[in-house]
Amino acid sequence: MLNAESITPYEDERGKGEQVREMFDCIAPVYDFMNRAMTMGVDRLWRRATVKEVARCVPRRVLDVATGTADLAIALARKTRAESVLGVDLSKGMLEVGRKKVEKAGLGDRVTLKVADCLALPLEDASVDCVTVAFGVRNFERLLDGYREIHRVLRPGGALMVLELSTPQGKVTKACYDLYTKHLIPLAGRMISKDRSAYSYLPASIAACPQREEMTALMRQAGFSEACYRSFSFGACCLYIAKK
Repeated sequence: MLNAESITPYEDERGKGEQVREMFDCIAPVYDFMNRAMTMGVDRLWRRATVKEVARCVPRRVLDVATGTADLAIALARKTRAESVLGVDLSKGMLEVGRKKVEKAGLGDRVTLKVADCLALPLEDASVDCVTVAFGVRNFERLLDGYREIHRVLRPGGALMVLELSTPQGKVTKACYDLYTKHLIPLAGRMISKDRSAYSYLPASIAACPQREEMTALMRQAGFSEACYRSFSFGACCLYIAKK
């Protein structure tokens, strides 16, 4: 069975990280529109649930990994007491869109965006109170190593919140989901995006990514002492919560 690390956007000889960077640089101008369209806006509700969980931890310093166009980073700055939110991402193109949104929101003093690899975070050990990842872990070149790096920068008692798409388990919902993700999304992506591969990569990467108990087991393997999950929208998305 394929794993998420073996699924790449372009299927060439380059490492996954380099391919993912190129893909997101290419689709950055249409990413937010496609995200809203693909989820019919429900992704905002999933992020809202994530922010509520983060707020319960009352963090001072938050790291948002694979921040993309900074939707979650902005929401965290608005809805929690965090003094600073650092968003990191491989894609300069996505961060350029995110910086404009941060500036428009008037949050430049609290939200910082930086190009960085999840496997080599530009932070000291035990330096942040909470780490979030929204729709990004399936793009990690090495997921277990990524979780270990996140564990390194978290302070003892800190929390990791991972919001990730997943495959519904019900027979009817799964059939509808497969039709939507394997056929309609790639078709829409080819029509709207310049990158024909990006929206075929999406459903393949979701299907191959560890889900539910398999994901929480991987978090424990990375060193987290607690790990659990909540399902949303008939299992189309999961919020994983782990503690150091």
